[in-house]
Amino acid sequence: MASFREFLEATRAAITEVDVAHGAALLDDGYVLLDVREADEYDQGAVPGSVHIPRGTLESVVEQRIPDRDQPLLVMCAGGSRSVFAAHTLEQLGYATVASLAGGFNAWKDAGKLWAKPRSLNANARSRYQRHLLLPEVGEAGQAELLDARVLLLGAGGLGSPVGLYLAAAGVGTIGIVDMDDVDESNLQRQIIHRTDRVGQRKVDSAKASILALNPHLNVETYDTRLDASNVLEILTGYDVVVDGADNFPSRYLLNDASVKLGIPVVHGSVYRFEGQVTVFDPRQGPTYRDLLVEPPPPELAPSCAEAGVIGVLPGIIGSLQALEVIKLLLGIGESLRGRLLVFDALELSFREFRLHRHPDNQVTWENRDRVEVVDLEGLCLPALRP
Repeated sequence: MASFREFLEATRAAITEVDVAHGAALLDDGYVLLDVREADEYDQGAVPGSVHIPRGTLESVVEQRIPDRDQPLLVMCAGGSRSVFAAHTLEQLGYATVASLAGGFNAWKDAGKLWAKPRSLNANARSRYQRHLLLPEVGEAGQAELLDARVLLLGAGGLGSPVGLYLAAAGVGTIGIVDMDDVDESNLQRQIIHRTDRVGQRKVDSAKASILALNPHLNVETYDTRLDASNVLEILTGYDVVVDGADNFPSRYLLNDASVKLGIPVVHGSVYRFEGQVTVFDPRQGPTYRDLLVEPPPPELAPSCAEAGVIGVLPGIIGSLQALEVIKLLLGIGESLRGRLLVFDALELSFREFRLHRHPDNQVTWENRDRVEVVDLEGLCLPALRP
């Protein structure tokens, strides 16, 4: 029966092992560095850009994190032993080009190569966001980005309710809420962030209470005010994404012009009876609200939900899609709804997609941002540009 040392040497002879200088050259040539140390070791220092999969979960996780078996891999542990076995396992799993780093992370540091102490989640955060951490598109680095992110909700109503709750559950670190209404009993049919015992309370206070009850580790900033030209730029500044849950055209055009001037993407949603819409207006990369509607339709063609009604579950569907788009924007993953309008029909249970393009008559653009004047648009939604 072979001893551990004999088994290690036999496995080392069966794989490719390289020193630090050779390993650094491989990384320059496009190899991915796979760190198989335990989480507490990784937290003490790691090579920037490395993929971290603890040795104990390598076989069950690596195919999700690194699906391309033709991707060349350099495997690192602390001292160079675990990486030998990991490299052998990866070859057995079908990875075509694998090398183990002799001496591991200790040798890398001793050679003066670049390393840093990564931001790590504490035990409570790892437990709370465990299902995110399992996703290669999110992982610990992505979760840290969500915790650092700032998202503003325009409205704590039907759309703002599911968005606020799902962003809180996802761990978006700072959530801002703009609303100036009280909770009314008629809201409770669809605005799930509020409760019966909060009827009469300010919506921003009720929404904040619900968010913190779900995730007390977040920061919630409330703006119990009407959004207008005097405060919109100040309120929006510093946020990464704005969620449009407004129910009137003046607010939407005001938000659009401010977001264009500041370069902040807006995840737009709207609901009416049994139909909902969602898209992303990113002034730096695609069409905006004024490209969709250069001018608002006449009031008789655009009644509010208070006038026409809305099925209660519909804002939950559209708001959930908005929350998903926010998370994708924050993480830079997937294909966002930039330039695409997604329309949902609840009665047919169908989705339709329409392409959006820049409108030639729209002058409120990122390129013209220095000329854009953000003004109150009650009864007047024409673009405000300085000559």
